[in-house]
Amino acid sequence: MEEKIYSVAGDCHMHTCFSTDSDAPVRSMLDEAVARGLRSVCITDHMDIDFPPDEENGDTPFVFNLDEYFRELSALREEYKGRLQIKIGVEMGLQSHLGEVYHRMAGEYPFDFVIGSLHLVNGMDPYFGKAFEGRSDREVYRDAFEQTLKCLDAVKDFDVLGHLDYVVRYGRHQAAEYSYREFSDIIDEILRKLIAEGKGLEMNTGGIKYGLGFCNPHPDVLARFRELGGEIVTVGADAHKPEHVAYAFDQAGDILRMCGFRYYAEFENRTPVFHALV
Repeated sequence: MEEKIYSVAGDCHMHTCFSTDSDAPVRSMLDEAVARGLRSVCITDHMDIDFPPDEENGDTPFVFNLDEYFRELSALREEYKGRLQIKIGVEMGLQSHLGEVYHRMAGEYPFDFVIGSLHLVNGMDPYFGKAFEGRSDREVYRDAFEQTLKCLDAVKDFDVLGHLDYVVRYGRHQAAEYSYREFSDIIDEILRKLIAEGKGLEMNTGGIKYGLGFCNPHPDVLARFRELGGEIVTVGADAHKPEHVAYAFDQAGDILRMCGFRYYAEFENRTPVFHALV
């Protein structure tokens, strides 16, 4: 593969075989990042405590052994030193009753980066469509934003809010019933709360991969975050397989600049490190 040069050189959101929805060996993701010319990555596998059990076999998905995770990733971090900076993160599945659970977890493990993401709407994963039964896309989207705000009140131990309008990926008509303007009242509440608490917002290029034609959240939301004073924005492709590492990163820098950003952030030891958009 021909090495590319990206304005954003760190992919801060990717999944491996530690996540239930990926079978990618960690090394395969790292090798792809090297091949694409990235400077750094952060592995952020899914920890979705109290996710609904799998209906077919009853297994509880999206939990994994954190001790094993740190052992393997720490060894790989040493192995790839000089070729790729590897950071160890996690993607917490936000639910309003899990604040204390995640507080303990974040205190016990030395994560570089913690993403907080809403993956359930009214207790259901929108990926499977049941959340939309008998309801309009617009109604489910508003529920998702309201539940996100409720989670921000209850769960404090994360650094950046992941893929804010993720639910739009799975709507029956995707963006036909969605815009920042339509939901500006609740989205502004979310953005103001993030800023007040010193938290960042993720630009997730997975929305482009899913055919939305825009990242998550929509650039209008990113621009509003900046307008309100938000400065911390991370970039991640949300890859679950090697071919999606740094997906659409050739567009990422231009999108951020269009939204008023001149820097993006990566996290080390739970602290943002800012990098100029080149």
